[in-house]
Amino acid sequence: MYATTVRGTRYTFPDLKSLMAKATPLRSGDCLAGVAAETSAQRVAAQMVLADLPLSVFLNEALVPYEKDEVTRLIIDSHHKESFAPIASLTVGAFRDWLLSDAADGSALEALTRGLTPEMAAAVAKISRNQDLIAIGAKRRVVTKFRNTLGLPGRLSSRIQPNHPTDDPKGILASVIDGLLLANGDAVIGINPASDSPERCYELLRLIDELRETLRIPTQSCVLAHVTTTLQLIERNAPVDLVFQSIGGTESANKSFGIDLALLREAHEAALALGRGTVGDNVMYFETGQGSALSANAHHGCDEQTLEARAYAVARAFDPLLVNTVVGFIGPEYLFDGKQITRAALEDHFCGKLLGLPMGCDACYTNHAEADQNDIDDLLTLLAVAGVNYVMGVPGADDVMLNYQSTSYHDVLAIRRMLSLSPAPEFQEWLIEMGLMDQRGEARPKPPPLSFSQVLARA
Repeated sequence: MYATTVRGTRYTFPDLKSLMAKATPLRSGDCLAGVAAETSAQRVAAQMVLADLPLSVFLNEALVPYEKDEVTRLIIDSHHKESFAPIASLTVGAFRDWLLSDAADGSALEALTRGLTPEMAAAVAKISRNQDLIAIGAKRRVVTKFRNTLGLPGRLSSRIQPNHPTDDPKGILASVIDGLLLANGDAVIGINPASDSPERCYELLRLIDELRETLRIPTQSCVLAHVTTTLQLIERNAPVDLVFQSIGGTESANKSFGIDLALLREAHEAALALGRGTVGDNVMYFETGQGSALSANAHHGCDEQTLEARAYAVARAFDPLLVNTVVGFIGPEYLFDGKQITRAALEDHFCGKLLGLPMGCDACYTNHAEADQNDIDDLLTLLAVAGVNYVMGVPGADDVMLNYQSTSYHDVLAIRRMLSLSPAPEFQEWLIEMGLMDQRGEARPKPPPLSFSQVLARA
């Protein structure tokens, strides 16, 4: 039981799970699940109690039972006591103060990574302002490598997302070339296939790999099929760079995705065995999003932000190249409007970075949400200031296959210019060599080089 009295009113919270949920800034998904604070006063009271809670409590009270959930077991069994020792005596509020201090620089945060549990990170996020989330997130750089180096200071990468409603090769290649001409695609060229059939995914992998090899692009490709499909493709010697999978923060949520930790380990080992990376061996790509566990009725009475942070424990176990929250994709039932989407994105980036993940974000919304492109413009700017590793590059910011709104190739260029950011170094060198960027780092699209036209003509 957790309790406090504020101005004569007694507020009680039966357990840590309830306290965490009631302390969460308002969002529609928690209201839908029946776990949100009933009043603003109750929310503030919960945040006050949470701020005074010792961090060590999270090691002794599991929000989802250890015996029933393999994600909980992963979190507890992999906790590094020595890394936790420097902050073991702190409360959640004191930990927030330390994170905002000069003592919490990049190296200090890196040393702390394995001593933090997702629940600790989620708790700090709940009592932090947006500015706190940005300031702390910006301190933590997480660098990963495959064919190029992602996450370095002063860099902002992007995923080319050339989805097509019928997986038409010419349509996909046109979108990819459009993105490359606008200096996008260093994080990954990643296709969401309209069909998850192994044959179709094989064709798409060959298509993008041929483009990459023909143009000698120092980047990686991925067809975002289910992990079991990708395993079949690996067995067929398909050119698989990265293994993709959507993940959640509970065992039952992951079962709804058709996965468990053992399957992810199998896929991780299979991808490593291919040895396709040239500068590193981070071979996994994970996507997450607040509300996924609730939508699968797998939330165990927890709030959606805490469960999102728990998904990062799953990702962290596999040293991924890329992780991104698809922050507004599930819909207004879970994040109602632009304000809630923005808050969730900053929370996700903050928690992911504290937990040592190379966090990106698909800053997006569905057309029935109370949001518009101005909200996404604002969010993209905030994320870039916070040091996000990468964002999405979608033609016209409109995904014509998944039917939602995201960020465009031009948006990436605008943010890079305003904040003096560059793409990954190997990719930047290639852009300069191809005449698509000048020595000052300014993208200078010209008529496509002959090699680009030849690729498109062969499609």
